[in-house]
Amino acid sequence: MNATPANHRYWIPITTTTLFAAAFVWLGLNDDLDNNIWHWVLWFFPMLALIFVALWFVLFSRFPGALRLKALAALVLLFAVFKGVTRVDGAVSGTGLPNYVWRWSPEPQRTFAQEVQANAPTLTDAPDVPEFRGTGRTGILPNPGLETDWQAHPPRELWRISVGEGWGAFCVVGGRAITQEQRGEEEWVTCYDLGTGKVLWHHADKARFTEWQGGDGPRANPTHDAGRLYTIGGTGILNCLDVATGKLLWTRNTLKEHNQKNLQWAIAGSPLIVDGNVIVTGGDKPGPTLVAYDKMTGELKWKIGEMSATYASPLLATIAGKRVIVDNVATGLLLHDAATGAILLNQKWGFEGPPKCSQPVVLPGDRIFISAGYMMGCTVFHIKAEGDKLSATELWSNAKMKTQFNSVTPLGDTVIGLDDGPFACLDFATGKRLWKEGKFGNGQHLLVGDLALIQSEPGPVHLAQVSREIFKPLATLNALSAKTWNYPTLAGRYLIVRNDREAACYELPVKNP
Repeated sequence: MNATPANHRYWIPITTTTLFAAAFVWLGLNDDLDNNIWHWVLWFFPMLALIFVALWFVLFSRFPGALRLKALAALVLLFAVFKGVTRVDGAVSGTGLPNYVWRWSPEPQRTFAQEVQANAPTLTDAPDVPEFRGTGRTGILPNPGLETDWQAHPPRELWRISVGEGWGAFCVVGGRAITQEQRGEEEWVTCYDLGTGKVLWHHADKARFTEWQGGDGPRANPTHDAGRLYTIGGTGILNCLDVATGKLLWTRNTLKEHNQKNLQWAIAGSPLIVDGNVIVTGGDKPGPTLVAYDKMTGELKWKIGEMSATYASPLLATIAGKRVIVDNVATGLLLHDAATGAILLNQKWGFEGPPKCSQPVVLPGDRIFISAGYMMGCTVFHIKAEGDKLSATELWSNAKMKTQFNSVTPLGDTVIGLDDGPFACLDFATGKRLWKEGKFGNGQHLLVGDLALIQSEPGPVHLAQVSREIFKPLATLNALSAKTWNYPTLAGRYLIVRNDREAACYELPVKNP
């Protein structure tokens, strides 16, 4: 006698899918939910619901045993076929989800310029950009008088070349554009002619960092100081090079000499010059968290801390009357004495597990804005001097700015930045969101006068007018066409962009060239 429908226990899959659907809708209505968390929900909830329904059918449905075994065999076969015809090619944007492609899909083709193609820089009118996010690491640059109508006055592409893997940007020195990239089993520091893209020199180290989500290659930016170039690779090799010739002046293997493990997604903090020292971040705990070397000789000057470093770069600032190095670490915010490295403030913030990639931002009134993705949001602390130490008081905290890879820039009495994809503006006194516009993914931005230059994750560059009141899109340049986590570099009217496949330089139109 056939079983009645009620005997199949249909209430189990109906209840399961209803609960998952309700949770899905509830999370989708949360405007402040992290984009990467939402992508995991999009992938995980349907998958989990499918697993529950499959378990019901195989174990509890009371359909004939032969039918249930056939269904189980079909699922196993389907999974095996999927594994056989696909492979993981990094992550889907910045979500950490595996990006599956056909196993026979070709790898990106790279045709590298032959070294050395040029003898001297050909451009002499480009201002220097000596460090990460420009002088002071603020992400704020002077406006060279940019034309904002790029249809009437289109940018001119000067060159486009293949580059090795890596997520750093360029520094610009005397017409030289210098970046770090992976070339096979070597990490290269490569110096290109800003005007032509031809190679002037390169330095190579036998090293390779690889990780399936973040990809291969170095992450940090070169730093220039008084004719010397300081670079740190993904595995912690710190070099001092002559900027004109690429000659190695000294080198240190920072992780090896301090017996530290690498961070999960590689060393990413760019070297910082403070007086006579070059400052770099450490690796996984136990410390050191921050290390100083003599910038001329490479001699170890001091090391401090036992907390895990993270992926932001240290910066120099004066806060509450004290000259400090601001350091975003796994446990929170550290303020170090700039001369000795002594920890003046150890303020816990956020979660220790997820990565913190954003730069702390020093605001007027001895305030610091700090932010991250992964459900940490943003906080403003007020810093006070207490004898030889500093203290921090939280002024406000919310999830209105979730800077996963990007960092904010101050604009008047606001901060602006990519809030997990859209571009947003917060009043930094109250944390109130003033506007939130567009979709740019896990990209980056620079503030150029009252213009935001936004490098979107898919590759195009966008120009927008920004203020406390408005976000006004002005122009778009299809500069790149693949996943781009690298900061753009703007040296006057020359814009250099890159990702882990190619780099290009554009001469942007200006009103009074």
